[in-house]
Amino acid sequence: MDHHTEAVSKVTVPWILERKLKGEKIACLTAYDYPTARLVDEAGIDLILVGDSLGQVILGYDSTVPVTVEEILHHLRAVRRATRRALLVADLPYGAYQVSDEKALEAAIRYLKEGGAEAVKLEGGKKRAPLIRRMVDAEVPVMAHIGLTPQSLHAMGGYRVQGKTWESATELLADAEALQDAGAFAICLEGLPREFAAILTRRLSIPTIGIGAGPDCDGQILIFHDLAGLCFLPRTKFARLYTDMAASLRPALAHFREDVVRGRYPDDSESYHWPPGLREQFEQSCVSK
Repeated sequence: MDHHTEAVSKVTVPWILERKLKGEKIACLTAYDYPTARLVDEAGIDLILVGDSLGQVILGYDSTVPVTVEEILHHLRAVRRATRRALLVADLPYGAYQVSDEKALEAAIRYLKEGGAEAVKLEGGKKRAPLIRRMVDAEVPVMAHIGLTPQSLHAMGGYRVQGKTWESATELLADAEALQDAGAFAICLEGLPREFAAILTRRLSIPTIGIGAGPDCDGQILIFHDLAGLCFLPRTKFARLYTDMAASLRPALAHFREDVVRGRYPDDSESYHWPPGLREQFEQSCVSK
């Protein structure tokens, strides 16, 4: 663990902003339960996101669209119990902020009050600026998210890299600047060409957190299950496999099954025992009856 990690006992929004000023990278990961969050936090990761990606990697939905505020809250509480150092951010899922600003603010406040989140993340460009401004006024820190926005899957016609044309890039730049002006403390850039993400990162005074947006962003985020080899979806170009837990678990699970079937598990040392003499006493009393 480097000296930067040791130097801060609790990551805060101002500390995240300061990292950009110092030119120091921000490491971010998702987590959805207590053991994962504990490992991620103890590794010195700066920001933990309870992402609506839990819809696919934990709950088995086809997309993030069905995820509810209640589902996020359930996982957020578990992650909160394990998180000591990292800044804890939770996704507002599809439907939580499309109906009204009031409904969105209500969900965000529940995340902070009931779930222990320290910030919320929501998708969308300049049209989200008024909502973000309102949340920031209510002391809810907001992380914005532009580019490939998975909740807009149907509107975008699938998961496609964004900002590949002059028009699209110009619009996304305007989005990013509007979100910054509205008071977002960071912007997640997903599925953008490296060159464009680098320009956005230079233009903005708030940190950019990339996912499939090249190495020039101020920070990087990955889905824990992609990094760990526990994702059963097609692998994206940027989802580097750091360990393959599924490959380790499959033989272990098969081994367990075989041991049970063949009577090799548990053995005597893995069993509890009666005190000496009780077996004979018990058997005799059974016989006498």
